[in-house]
Amino acid sequence: MTVAAFAKIAVVALSLGLDAFAVCIGVGMRDNDRAAKIRIGAAFAASEITMTLMGVGIGQVAGRFLGVTAGYLGFAALVGVGAYMIYETQRGTDESGGFDLSRGWGLTLGALSLSLDSLGIGFSILYIGVPLGLSVIFIGIASVGATTLGLTLGRQLGAVAEERAALWAGIVLVLTGLAFAGIKYFHVAV
Repeated sequence: MTVAAFAKIAVVALSLGLDAFAVCIGVGMRDNDRAAKIRIGAAFAASEITMTLMGVGIGQVAGRFLGVTAGYLGFAALVGVGAYMIYETQRGTDESGGFDLSRGWGLTLGALSLSLDSLGIGFSILYIGVPLGLSVIFIGIASVGATTLGLTLGRQLGAVAEERAALWAGIVLVLTGLAFAGIKYFHVAV
């Protein structure tokens, strides 16, 4: 794998990780026990990977019908998801929706809502030139790491860090989508 391919997937995985980190800081402030932290980490990582793979499937189908345009639609999805994340942080909504994110429906809905950005990333990941298997591994590692770190540090970091992490995750996704679209459009070899 080239350094450029590694950098591409690292940026994508870290932007997804920032989103998980942001949510887990809020959950971590509730001081969950170790079993709850493991459940949350496993659910978030599994959801991120599953949604990425679903996005890849949708992207492949769209690619057959739309050709080169499908890549740009995938990059636009990244920009759109990032812009929505920025909007939500500025609006001040609570991502947990009042659910207990450590078990049951709260955990399921939290993991699914958290991983919607992975659907957009999966849609575009085929067009950045990184092997799918490696991408999924990086995304899984970043998700578990960010979840663990967010849950562990949540009590100390507080609500300010939660909001900032979600904002930065949105900014990174917007910039990543724009950069990948520019690279594809201008045929930049990286």
